Amino acid sequence: MTTGLGRLRGRIAAAPISWGVCEVPGWGAMLPPARVLAGIRGCGLTATELGPPGWLPPEPTVLRRELAGLRLTAGFLAVPLHHRDAVALATPTINALAGAGASHLVLAAATGVDGYDGRPTLDADARRALVAGAAAVAVRAQDRGLHAVLHPHVGTHVETPDEIEWFLADGELGLCLDTGHVLVGGGDPVTLAADHRDRVHYVHLKDVDAGLAAAVRRGERTYADAVAAGLYRPLGEGDVDIAAFVTGLENGGYDGWYVLEQDTRLITSDEAAAASADRATMASLRHLSGIAAGLTSTPPRSQR
Repeated sequence: MTTGLGRLRGRIAAAPISWGVCEVPGWGAMLPPARVLAGIRGCGLTATELGPPGWLPPEPTVLRRELAGLRLTAGFLAVPLHHRDAVALATPTINALAGAGASHLVLAAATGVDGYDGRPTLDADARRALVAGAAAVAVRAQDRGLHAVLHPHVGTHVETPDEIEWFLADGELGLCLDTGHVLVGGGDPVTLAADHRDRVHYVHLKDVDAGLAAAVRRGERTYADAVAAGLYRPLGEGDVDIAAFVTGLENGGYDGWYVLEQDTRLITSDEAAAASADRATMASLRHLSGIAAGLTSTPPRSQR
């Protein structure tokens, strides 16, 4: 499948959460690393994100052996960036990623409460602390050769369009633009990418059931329940204009990673559940291959 990706070939990665592996306590059944990594390879992909802290061994030699030829692109880390211990909390993940040759650290501004179903508000002082904390974590990451990006994420302190604009105005980090979380948070990923193309340094590709997303925004469903009900769909089966998003980024010079990430909650950890996750990722790859066929063969200029 990767051979049909044209100029996107070599820039597509997977994420363990597409196989239900998540950092949230009680999220659902967890597949073992060997089965998830086998599923990623079986889809023809050669790169992946790390998964939640502790799911894969952090020791670099052991981690590289577990990955067995898969390139590690990044790790997602939800950390309370407004707390004074943000750097200390992020350091173990930074060290694991750096030791295994990753390029990015994907940060979310965690609230300090487990899960993403509710969040306290921040006052002005805490917002300033969040920006400073993100910058400090980014410096620690840069010292280890990693590029830190901020992931606007449902149930965190940077979720809505106004919060994204605030962070972009006050902070210096680029974004991990997640098409799904931006839409669920009430934004338009195509418009956000066009308005802030120079701040898009990493991408999570999701498609979304807009009806379920609206129910989450109205408080009629929790985020976790909506995911279980099919909030995230294989690319091309939801309401995000993935073709416009990718084409706009590529025409604007984006040359970074696209991570296929359809967050999933599994009821069981048997082979049927694993195979279903395999099929969803393959469906996304087929859709992305069709988009790639419409792109010109001219390589994009680098933004960084």
